[in-house]
Amino acid sequence: MSESQTLVKTIRVAVAGVGRFGENHARIYSELPGVELVGIFDADEERAREMAAKYQCQSFARLQDMKGQVDAATVSVPTQSHSAIAVELLESGIDVLVEKPLASSLAEADEMVAAASGHNRILQVGHLERFNPAVAAARTVARVPLFFEAHRLSPFSPRSLDVDVVLDLMIHDLDIVLSLIDSEVKEIRAVGLPVLTSKIDIANVRIEFANACVANFTASRVSTERVRKLRWFQASEYVSLDYDRQDAFAIAVRMTEQGPSLEPRQLHPVKQEPLRAQLEAFIQSVRTRKNPQVDGNHGRRALHLAHLILSEITLHGDRLMQAQDSFSMDHPLSASAGLMAGK
Repeated sequence: MSESQTLVKTIRVAVAGVGRFGENHARIYSELPGVELVGIFDADEERAREMAAKYQCQSFARLQDMKGQVDAATVSVPTQSHSAIAVELLESGIDVLVEKPLASSLAEADEMVAAASGHNRILQVGHLERFNPAVAAARTVARVPLFFEAHRLSPFSPRSLDVDVVLDLMIHDLDIVLSLIDSEVKEIRAVGLPVLTSKIDIANVRIEFANACVANFTASRVSTERVRKLRWFQASEYVSLDYDRQDAFAIAVRMTEQGPSLEPRQLHPVKQEPLRAQLEAFIQSVRTRKNPQVDGNHGRRALHLAHLILSEITLHGDRLMQAQDSFSMDHPLSASAGLMAGK
């Protein structure tokens, strides 16, 4: 085999949407071996030119200008624009990694999945925690989880306010739990409230699956601290991971002649930048044409569950309003207040 035949083809990439997170995609693409960052697109043309100059690539004035010039692209624009941009790129023969959540609606998600399938393109969804070393390490000891507890809390930030906290933060943990169990959702109980925005800013969810596994999720973007933790219990074992610290451990329960014995052990994740691992996996799928670890169907499943949760939050809010109305009408204090107001 000649030297030219052994050379790896350079994958030409672009980034659509270079806000704070999109810029990180551009940065990593510019550093990956076997990858050429060809260009950047952004609705803010000045921002696009600034980032293109920083990463020494061209600024695309239009999405269609990417056709024939790039093999793959990241879509890191506001969620409501995911479908329109991703579908246009897929139909242009470009493989796409789209940030989570996959789309605003299931109908849009279906359009994206259909476009990828119809044009034989790779569609990967940016569920970043799938590539977190702590998740990878904990997954090696996962058997049949019986109970999950997930906490994802953040101080308020003006970023990602186009979606509620379920689609912004909780969806990461929904995707991880769905990837660890093979069972359908049986029941959802959910409550959520807007605090600083017009959308849900804090939510608590309890999900029971058909195999009797239960998962509790808490997500907040109005917390005083940042927390990213997941724990689960399985037969004779407890597993805990911290996404931010990228560490994980397990505690096994062993029966001895003296009684139960706890045996803790660290799982020793190999620490790395999850986004770099995600983009490396995406490029590998583009190169080999193998289905990505987190494909459009995975993204749709997490999105579907998120929408079911939001529906339950709405129903709970309606019940709460009805209860408050009933209290106002029937409670003696309410009647007294009304009489005093009429004086």
